[in-house]
Amino acid sequence: MAERGGVRAVLLAGGEGRRMGPLGAGRLKPLVPYGGTCRLIDFSLFNARASGVGEVLLLSQYEERQLMDDLHRLWNREAGFRVHFGPYDDAYRAAADVLPGALPDELPERTWPAERGTADALIRKAAHVFGGGREQVLVLHADHVYRYDYRQLIAEHRASGAALTVAYQRIERRWVHLFGMVRFDGDGRLTEFVEKPAEPTSDLVFAAFCVFDAEVLHRYLEKLDGTDWQHDISRDVIPAMLAAGEHIRGHEVYGHWEDIGTVERYHRAHLTLAAAGPRAALPVERMPRTIRPGVDRGWVADASGVVASLVPADLVNEGRVEHSVLFPGVRVGAGARVRRSVVLPGAVIRPGQDIDSAVVLENGHVQRVEDSAAVMEGTRT
Repeated sequence: MAERGGVRAVLLAGGEGRRMGPLGAGRLKPLVPYGGTCRLIDFSLFNARASGVGEVLLLSQYEERQLMDDLHRLWNREAGFRVHFGPYDDAYRAAADVLPGALPDELPERTWPAERGTADALIRKAAHVFGGGREQVLVLHADHVYRYDYRQLIAEHRASGAALTVAYQRIERRWVHLFGMVRFDGDGRLTEFVEKPAEPTSDLVFAAFCVFDAEVLHRYLEKLDGTDWQHDISRDVIPAMLAAGEHIRGHEVYGHWEDIGTVERYHRAHLTLAAAGPRAALPVERMPRTIRPGVDRGWVADASGVVASLVPADLVNEGRVEHSVLFPGVRVGAGARVRRSVVLPGAVIRPGQDIDSAVVLENGHVQRVEDSAAVMEGTRT
């Protein structure tokens, strides 16, 4: 566990990915491949490690054994950083003590009810979230793509004495209805927080990471638990704190940030990645390769049947690839054409096949997507 008096970082990763259609079917949403390099969950974990956070508490539910095994193998290998698995953590530590990287044969029986939302996940694992005298709780999500150093956010929160500090970004007002809208007064205090407002009155949105005073958060969770609530941080906890007059501040963040909530946003984000070329400013350029790490990959302007696309070094291409992102292990058959698409690891494009505006799954299934060039959902640079 983290040192007494420090920050407890928690990672909310309970989603099934139902809104992503075939891309999310039978797959944990946090492990959805992204950018030809990694998975969605890797961004928040990499941000935490790069910010000097030594441990992140995983709050999961759907197929949690699969997720924990995966993260244990990939993220708990080196000293100085690890993912903590709450009530299952002792089993993983014991297995690793016998053989580094080993997985436990069995896990303790789950004796608590299924969590029904992000806030419910916090209160059901309260002993792991708040134990050890934590002073702050840093809340992260597993389906956001960005690179950020949390140290400044935490430092500003501590200096202000606030009960909560929320990260926010400024976007075009026409897209605010897709997110949590926020407003602040002249002193930087939160005055309004509305989840997915029908008629936005601000161009500022919650960037889905924040830091709470641990004691205050625990108090509000206990107060809400058992009431007729939605079990959600954004719909219940933050509005309750705001209504009670708690000191809530904002921390503006800049740069590339993606909320990958639907397959349309997923597809649109990859089109942005392909269009950006070799721009190091995009977060995926600096991410560790958690998908087939031994395979190099890079952006190709125009060569060997590839135009303006991010492709792996092991690509077998007998067709034409344009404005797309391809993962390692992909094969494109003779005369085939791939345009404005994402092709997942190991997928095979048949000879003569014409793929346009789609996500091609590992088994070759083509999930067509509404023209993302015309639908801007959640992409902000």
